[in-house]
Amino acid sequence: MKKLSLVIMSIILTFTLSACGSNSSDSSSGSSSNSSKEIVFWNPFTGPDGKNMQKMVDEYNKTNPEYKVKNISLKEGDMYKKIQTVVYSGKNVPDLMIVHAERIKQYVDNDMLTSYDDYLSDFPEIKEENYMPEAWKIGDIDGSRYSLPLDIHSFVMYYNKDLVNKYAPGALDDNIVTFDEIKAAGEKAQKDKITTLGVTWVKPNFLSLYAQNDGKLTENGTDPTINNDQAKAAFQTWIDLYKSRITNKDGEDPAQLFLQKKLIFYPEGIWMNNNLKDAKFEYGLTNAPQLTDDKSQMINWSSSHQFVMFKSKDRSDEKAKGVVEFIDWIRDNSLEWAKAGQNPASLKILEDPEYKKMAQSFLLKDPEEQASLKIFDYKYNGYVSEELDAKGLDIIFGKIPLDKGLADIQKTLEDKIAKDSSNE
Repeated sequence: MKKLSLVIMSIILTFTLSACGSNSSDSSSGSSSNSSKEIVFWNPFTGPDGKNMQKMVDEYNKTNPEYKVKNISLKEGDMYKKIQTVVYSGKNVPDLMIVHAERIKQYVDNDMLTSYDDYLSDFPEIKEENYMPEAWKIGDIDGSRYSLPLDIHSFVMYYNKDLVNKYAPGALDDNIVTFDEIKAAGEKAQKDKITTLGVTWVKPNFLSLYAQNDGKLTENGTDPTINNDQAKAAFQTWIDLYKSRITNKDGEDPAQLFLQKKLIFYPEGIWMNNNLKDAKFEYGLTNAPQLTDDKSQMINWSSSHQFVMFKSKDRSDEKAKGVVEFIDWIRDNSLEWAKAGQNPASLKILEDPEYKKMAQSFLLKDPEEQASLKIFDYKYNGYVSEELDAKGLDIIFGKIPLDKGLADIQKTLEDKIAKDSSNE
């Protein structure tokens, strides 16, 4: 078995805190019971969305299942470090855990996950056609099913309706805002000291545009490919917008600018909607900025929370079936998760009138929108995240020259991957 002690170091991801509410305190110390009739469930939902998950667990337990679920929410970073320790020791491994989609390939390569293959025959509705395709396919590796999706969460763009009407009339008619439309709005808006576009989380902003430029993070599944013309074009677009004073300045908080009605377009995750509900103006959600208004070319960066079972000698087959029974119940009862600002992966949610009124639902209701949701499942996505988060803003704001920044990112990625235990 490969060296588990290096696994998590190889895939650290920096997620926007709001995505999993990681700025709140833990709801549990993380200690777990191996009660024979209890499913110990770890997840990173320690913020407002944790209340939604706890409510779902409580509702499930009220159905009086043979195996009740014990919900344990841990801070994301702590959870990923803790799972490394318990799997390595073989003690107190949770029966079920939520992980981000980008981590699954590496966990499988390091022989850490139990396949669902032996348990799904008793749950015929857990199948591809009942789930959002992009979220479903992540769990299929080498013909075996290693994860089942809870949701697909995407990075989109909020907009101030009044400011759009004033500075970008008609831009939202097709629900796509192009970079050309943003530039045109910026030329008008800066005269009134209104910022047009927020420079927010670099990783999803860059990756969405990188993919629109036909960029790939790897050609062979292992070696990174980020110092190229497609990456230069993606960063240069943001650099030019900054130099033209269309974006916020370095040091300005785009979230505050948006709430102060001084920002037209605010790229952020669908999960941020709960944080904006007290805004004193009308706002909407649309797709991330696009190069073209051709819907077939649209790309919206996405990720997915996935249910996995880490290998454990203490989990019986009967308990594993109890785990899948809980996941099947979630598939059938996911409205509460949508109330957390998420898009459930179960397509049954599209039958719910209440969900259809939710702002984020536009991404699932339209098949073309569904097709735009892209999960970057490169095995070493964690390293890419680290480097983009560490250097991306400095590249956009001119503190690091573009060519040097991309060369440094490429070299660092190559060095980290060369040292990774799963590459031995």
